[in-house]
Amino acid sequence: AEIDYLDGVLRDPERPFVAILGGAKVSDKLGVIESLLGVADSLLIGGAMCFTFFRAQGYEIGNSLVEDDYLEEAKRLMQEAGDRLVLPVDVVVADAIEEGSETQTVRVSGGIPSGKMGLDIGPESVDLFRGRISDARTIFWNGPMGVFEVDAFARGTEGVAGAVAEASDGGATSVIGGGDSVAAVNKLGLDDRMGHISTGGGASLEYVEGKELPGVAVLPDK
Repeated sequence: AEIDYLDGVLRDPERPFVAILGGAKVSDKLGVIESLLGVADSLLIGGAMCFTFFRAQGYEIGNSLVEDDYLEEAKRLMQEAGDRLVLPVDVVVADAIEEGSETQTVRVSGGIPSGKMGLDIGPESVDLFRGRISDARTIFWNGPMGVFEVDAFARGTEGVAGAVAEASDGGATSVIGGGDSVAAVNKLGLDDRMGHISTGGGASLEYVEGKELPGVAVLPDK
């Protein structure tokens, strides 16, 4: 039933269709990003994987997680997606991932100070993402916006979760795609306001990744 549900949402989504992806690594989500770019009107990227995109754009990212092997892929995705791929504009940084570490919010374009790591999306990014989410009629969300297990780095995920809940209250179809996003939604007590919470975790992602979505299927050679 879960796969049928996802199939219905992805095959003919009511638009605008906004996909939100977080988590640590581009490598884990590359296939998903490519599939969703074939069908989503906007793809919002948060979590540590945004730093690989920032590095690909030439920004300084301090000690943030980066996958150097995926910089070319990130560049290619940004070129293909154009302004449909929406990245954070500010991030919350600290020296270490721990409660009580001193945080500051910096603009991405100014670079992350050396020795600091980005651990959440900042307040401007939350507003930017909320704006896209509030206009959406279909939402697919997988992956937190930051290290939400540590309170200092939970605001981004909370902000996005709140926006998805509000959009769902307003009649949008929302799918929370497994894993950490489900944990975050449950932790915030917003689970009863979400449309469909995928318990399949990685399975729903694998499904999205393997799916030949409309506009994504490669045309056979003549």
